[in-house]
Amino acid sequence: MFKSRRPDHDSAPLLELRAVSAGYGSGQVLFDLDLTVGEGEVVGLLGWTGMGKTTTLLTIMGRIRARSGSIVFGGVRLEGLPPFRIARLGIGLVPEGRQVFANLTVRENLLATARDPEGDHPGWT
Repeated sequence: MFKSRRPDHDSAPLLELRAVSAGYGSGQVLFDLDLTVGEGEVVGLLGWTGMGKTTTLLTIMGRIRARSGSIVFGGVRLEGLPPFRIARLGIGLVPEGRQVFANLTVRENLLATARDPEGDHPGWT
């Protein structure tokens, strides 16, 4: 169902954030953040509470507007796109700790936001 392969370091990154700044109201949380994720790579964001992990994800998803910088996913610039358009491109966010789908397994929670752009996967199984 999920395709994985060895990252090709010679190809363009799947997700790239360059000099992204974002925050809430007058408070700035992200300061010139750079992040590159290649196709097939798995990346974890680690840090103390208040370090910007959730703000980074919400900015990628378009829930928080980037104040500066660029966010590119699969060659498409995401800044200014509404969250539903970003989701249609294939980015999903599964919130943790909110008991949104408490009766689902981890796998089922991930499948809830999974999207198969080629239409090869029938969905819930």
